[in-house]
Amino acid sequence: MLEDKKLPVTIYEKQRKINLVKLLGQTLTDFFGSHFLALQLTRRDVSAQYRQSYFGILWLFITPLASAAIWVFLNSSGTITITDTGIPYPVYAFSGTLIWSILLESINAPMASTNAARGIISKINFPKEALVLSGIYKLLFNSSFKVLLLVVFIFAFGVGFHWSLLLLPLVLVMAVVFGTSLGLLITPIGLLYSDVSRLISMGLSLLMYVTPVVYGIPKTGVMKTIMTYNPFTPFILTIRDVAVGGSPEFLNYFIGLTGLGIVLFFIGLVIYRVSIPVIVERLSA
Repeated sequence: MLEDKKLPVTIYEKQRKINLVKLLGQTLTDFFGSHFLALQLTRRDVSAQYRQSYFGILWLFITPLASAAIWVFLNSSGTITITDTGIPYPVYAFSGTLIWSILLESINAPMASTNAARGIISKINFPKEALVLSGIYKLLFNSSFKVLLLVVFIFAFGVGFHWSLLLLPLVLVMAVVFGTSLGLLITPIGLLYSDVSRLISMGLSLLMYVTPVVYGIPKTGVMKTIMTYNPFTPFILTIRDVAVGGSPEFLNYFIGLTGLGIVLFFIGLVIYRVSIPVIVERLSA
């Protein structure tokens, strides 16, 4: 239940003529003004997520740990051969799968938080941007525990402390902004057409194999080109390098995509707001 407090009322209507400047202003006002409501929604969602789970918050670690463990086993058993990663392979694999899980969660967050609120979205006139903000809060909450485990891995396998590790929260937030911006762009069509959301989910699962999550970029060949220009590559590599004290080879690419992500985030928020009447109509059907 949401705590008793007078909440802002926002009524969304289909618009024939759109003033982009005015619309952006209204969107940002409702987005930043819905902090209290977003926190309440986050508490509700986090509580519901772990209430009936025996392992509770441990599920945050189980998936990336299990995925990394499989790749470590395949590599150590000789089933596959991973080229020199420069750091202990368990740290390389776990950091990659953990960062990848955060990116995926950030892309899925806007759609998931909106879909989770389908019971109230058509009954209460509240700023729907609060759903996006609550998704970000929940993501940051979950990610904080993952980062702590990554730090444990870094020290447990002898990588040690590097001053760049202090920048890890910052670069992760940049990745979250980029992922959330993509999520905002696909949320309207994903909510309106379930087939699209399934295709997106499948595509992201396959995309992992052309991203340096558990193995590095080849020195030659088609995969080198694909992985080099993959927009997720600079996020995986730069965040991992920051965590382990490496030299970020894709830093400029990372900064450029972060800037693009900020622009897309604002565009995505506007598209999300314009789409709300149609989304509400479809979810309440």
